[in-house]
Amino acid sequence: MKTQLMAVAACALAFAVTPAHAQSNVVTIYSADGLHDGSPSWYGEEFKAFTKQTGIKVQYIEAGSSGVVDRLSKEKSNTQADVIVSIPPFIQKAAADGLLQAYTPAGADKIDSSDKDPKGLFYSIVGNYPNFIYNKMMLKSPPKTYDDLLAPQYKQKIQYSTPGQAADGTAVMLQAFHAFGGKPAGFAYLSKLQTNNLGPSASTGKLTALVNKGEIYVANGDMQMNLAQMRDNPNIAVFFPAGPDGKRATFALPYAIGLVAGAPHAANGKKLIDFLLSVKAQENVSKIGQGLPVRTDVQPNDSNFKTLHAMLQGVEIWQPDWNQTLQNLSADVAAYNKATASD
Repeated sequence: MKTQLMAVAACALAFAVTPAHAQSNVVTIYSADGLHDGSPSWYGEEFKAFTKQTGIKVQYIEAGSSGVVDRLSKEKSNTQADVIVSIPPFIQKAAADGLLQAYTPAGADKIDSSDKDPKGLFYSIVGNYPNFIYNKMMLKSPPKTYDDLLAPQYKQKIQYSTPGQAADGTAVMLQAFHAFGGKPAGFAYLSKLQTNNLGPSASTGKLTALVNKGEIYVANGDMQMNLAQMRDNPNIAVFFPAGPDGKRATFALPYAIGLVAGAPHAANGKKLIDFLLSVKAQENVSKIGQGLPVRTDVQPNDSNFKTLHAMLQGVEIWQPDWNQTLQNLSADVAAYNKATASD
């Protein structure tokens, strides 16, 4: 996902020149990209509805899943954000670094324990899963296995976002560990794949357009973002390659929301968190946002919801230990860089 910060000012997403601290009718959210993709987008529609209901304007700052946490950390002595949305393991990093404060939103009892921090520091807001995409015009069918991606036809035609910088890129590394039965075998595979890898990418989102145009044939991604992007990128399709055991697999990689420690407008931040976790907003997660709702009392019946579930049929769902992943991340990224370094 993107690491270049960008401010989006549209409709109710007012990015005011006046410092946020001087205003009382604003809330500032730093968010990983993806939920503002597509037209209409889930964020776009929900922010407009939130402003209409409360009179509070949303100042929206977008970056990569790691980038928003890094920015929050740099601003710790002069906090600007009220709310943050990121993705594992970076939302866990924000919690571990003391960047979040506990809050129990309305409806928290309708969120499964696996989708909320035990200390109340963050909650999932949109369910999601990492995947791969391919250009269905350039390829008659998707690569069936990870080993298929090593074929000469894919030389310089594959690209994935960088582990440690992007959550989706980190997911590629974790999935390699899972598919090949451990870290040594996973790193060995990624080392072989490097021959076909076009190069590092700080952004997952920008790879979609490259696949759509046929500049590359395969890239990594995630279901919510890629389905939202299909409206403007009709040549892409989602797939899950199988490991050596013949099984296709993925894991939950949800967008998670937290109240920022020292938030200048904490009361407004709480209202926004409550709003995005409300039944009405969660019903729109699949309908508009192409993601999966996290409330157990919301079971949509729209076509997007059905498509998401159909895509996961036959795909094994496993779950990383995110706290352990975060603890090992620096060492794993260093090992990854060594394994994929050019001779």
